[in-house]
Amino acid sequence: MSQSTPVYVTQPYLPPLDEFIPYLRQIWDNKVLTNCGPFHQQLERALCDYLGVEHIALFTNGTIALVTALQALRVTGEVITTPYSFVATSHSLLWNGIKPVFVDIDPNTLNMDPARIESAITPQTTAIMPVHCYGHPCDVEAIQMIADNYNLKVIYDAAHAFGVDCSCGSILKHGDLSVLSFHATKVFNTFEGGAIVCPDEKTKIRIDQLKNFGHVGEINVVAPGINGKMSEFNAALGLLQLKYIDQAIAKRKKIDARYREQLSCVKGIHCLNGAEEKVANYAYFPILVGSDYPLNRDGLNQRLKDNGINPRRYFFPLITEFPMYRGLPSAARENLPVATAAASKVLCLPIYPDLEISIVDEIASFIATQSK
Repeated sequence: MSQSTPVYVTQPYLPPLDEFIPYLRQIWDNKVLTNCGPFHQQLERALCDYLGVEHIALFTNGTIALVTALQALRVTGEVITTPYSFVATSHSLLWNGIKPVFVDIDPNTLNMDPARIESAITPQTTAIMPVHCYGHPCDVEAIQMIADNYNLKVIYDAAHAFGVDCSCGSILKHGDLSVLSFHATKVFNTFEGGAIVCPDEKTKIRIDQLKNFGHVGEINVVAPGINGKMSEFNAALGLLQLKYIDQAIAKRKKIDARYREQLSCVKGIHCLNGAEEKVANYAYFPILVGSDYPLNRDGLNQRLKDNGINPRRYFFPLITEFPMYRGLPSAARENLPVATAAASKVLCLPIYPDLEISIVDEIASFIATQSK
């Protein structure tokens, strides 16, 4: 196998350009580019309807949304979180002057292990920030029970979890707040963007104030807010993307199924399963490369790259390996054996709506032949 055109781990889904032009004309005509204009307001309502939630506040990106979510709930002190995520999760804590406390992950879902949370709680702990890794739901009931027992807030980094439902409906309804990313690499993208799912109107009002410098009205500023507003261009794309999102997820589902079928008998390759979600979004396709496969993870990664396939070691290294976190007691490798092992084995294979099934077959076949 050798791809003349490189295949990357993901590719942004974009609707037909000619369908986007009328939205641009409206922006040109009304000359409202930002500051929560008409497309911004329409997208908030449309997303609430699609996702089955009550209130959404749109943001310029998911990272600013995480930073603001912590401020909205006045979180301070220490927050328990996962080392197995993108750095934006823990960076949002540092930006708020909060100390991250890392706990290990579940070996089956690679989400935060609820059994590890209680022993990490101190008098300074004020919240828990789990991640629905790869779009697979955390054990939300167990996490909420702990939070209730210790009077802690729960903010979910739901960057991967657009459109995911658990047995009781949208996974985004759990916790005090859930934060989405609409980055170009995500299942649903607005070029760049994000959102906070809010439980009530009062919370949304506070979040809307914080994302607009803390303004209330024309001259009053009530909080040290930030400029986190989504532009009209991003919101317009989001409205158009919603027309195609079900189609895009259906294509991802077929790719996911094909990989599982083709790799099921390859010794040493473990396809990560879901977490009993009722509706999945197939955001990523992670495999774990075991010791009984002829190549280690990095060896397989390089072989694929040499043949024009560009997977991603996602998440490697762990957040706790970066210098700004390495010195924390909770960042020690002996505290995180499952996460450390997963980070050394994981490889996310290409998955995106426009990926041809024939290329999926070639990738799976190549992985299988390396095992012989």
